[in-house]
Amino acid sequence: NPYILATLLFGLGLGTTITFASSHWLLAWMGLEINTLAIIPLMAQHHHPRAVEATTKYFLTQATAAAMLLFASTTNAWLTGQWDIQQMSHPFPLALITLALALKIGLAPMHTWLPEVLQGLDLTTGLVLSTWQKLAPFALLLQIQNVNPTILVTLGLASTLVGGWGGLNQTQLRKVLAYSSIAHLGWMILILQYSPSLTLLALLTYFVMTFSTFLVFKLNKSTSINALAISWTKAPILTSLTPLVLLSLGGLPPLTGFMPKWLILQELAKQDLAPLATLAALSALLSLYFYLRISYAMTLTMSPNNLTGVTPWRFSSPQLTLPLAIATTATISLL
Repeated sequence: NPYILATLLFGLGLGTTITFASSHWLLAWMGLEINTLAIIPLMAQHHHPRAVEATTKYFLTQATAAAMLLFASTTNAWLTGQWDIQQMSHPFPLALITLALALKIGLAPMHTWLPEVLQGLDLTTGLVLSTWQKLAPFALLLQIQNVNPTILVTLGLASTLVGGWGGLNQTQLRKVLAYSSIAHLGWMILILQYSPSLTLLALLTYFVMTFSTFLVFKLNKSTSINALAISWTKAPILTSLTPLVLLSLGGLPPLTGFMPKWLILQELAKQDLAPLATLAALSALLSLYFYLRISYAMTLTMSPNNLTGVTPWRFSSPQLTLPLAIATTATISLL
C-alpha cells in the first residue's frame, strides 16, 4: 500500500532527523526508536520466513542497544545531573553509550547480527539498512566528546580485521556486503577522535559506493557470486563496469574508495600511530581479496550465447538506471 509505505519512509526520515536535532539524551533515544520501528515493517514486507527471521534478529539487537543507551544516559544523569549530549563527563556511561552505539551500527565484536540480518532482506531494504540506518548513531558518536580513546581504537581495529576475515569464505553477496560494511565502519571509528571530518568523508564515500553496488546487484537480480558469473547476458556494459565499483569499495588508488583510506592513514601517521595505520592498511588487503574474487567471477567467465532473446538492460526502468549511472560514475572517478 503506497500510503503505508509513505508513512513508514516518513517515520524513517523523522527518527533520524529527531536524533540529528536533539541535544537531550531522551530525545536522541526516541529518534533511534522511531527509526527502528519504521524499518521493521519494511524488512518483513515479503512475509518470507527468512525475512521475518532477519527482522526479529534486527529488532532484538536494536532494542538491546536502545535499552543500553537509555540505561547509560539515565546513569549519567543520575551521577552528574546532566542530560545534555555534549556534557557527558563520567567515564562509565560514556563507555556504555559508545558500546551501545557500536552495537546499533554493527561494529565488531558486536557485529554478528549484521550479516545474518542483511542476508534475509531484499536488496532495496538492505541498502537502506547499510546506509540510512547508520546516520543517526553516527551523529551521536560524533557529538560525544572525551570517550576513552582505547575503546574507539579497539572497536575500529577489530572491525577492520573482522570485516576482512569474515568476508573471505562467503558466497552470498549480501553477506559480503555486510562484512564490507563492518570493515568500512571500522576505518571510520579509527579516525573518529582525531579527525571527525574525515569520518564524515569516509561515511559519504562509503554511501556512494554501497549505493552503486546494491543497485548493480538489483539490476542483475543476483544474490550470490555464482549468479554474477552469468550476468554478461543480462547487462554487458554493467558487467564490465562493476569490477571498478567493487575495487573502489576495496580502496584501490585511481578510484574514489582510495581517498578516505589515504587520508585516514595519513592522519593516523601524523598522530604517531604508525603500527595502527599499518594494521589497518593490511586489513584492507583482506577486503580487497574478496572484492577481487567477485570481480573475477563477473568479468573472466565467458557466458554462453544469450538464448533468452531480448537483453533486459535495454528496457530497464529509468528510476533505477539514472541513480545507478550517477552513483557508479561517482564511485569510479571522484578521487
